[in-house]
Amino acid sequence: MSKTELHPKDYRFVVFSDEAAKFSFLTRSTAKSEETIKWTDGKEYPLVKVQISSASHPFFTGEEKIIDTEGRVDRFKARAKKAEALKAALSNKANKAAKEAAKKAKKEEA
Repeated sequence: MSKTELHPKDYRFVVFSDEAAKFSFLTRSTAKSEETIKWTDGKEYPLVKVQISSASHPFFTGEEKIIDTEGRVDRFKARAKKAEALKAALSNKANKAAKEAAKKAKKEEA
């Protein structure tokens, strides 16, 4: 392949649309699309829908959004709560065993 054949031949204007943020922008791309959209200049361009753009990404907006896919956040919180309860139960059991051992040691001294 020669250097003249490095760049794609189907480089054209494409509209990228973030439906959640209601944000669209026109740029040049080789992205394939079956859909088209009429842009503000009156011309029709291929449309590529994206899930996250600079209008909705927390790094650019400064907002933290939790996207809970299939209850992952809830499952994580449930596991953390269960682990904390287990830790507390083991701590109580260890304290109780230590107290009984101390009582037993006092009885044997007497």
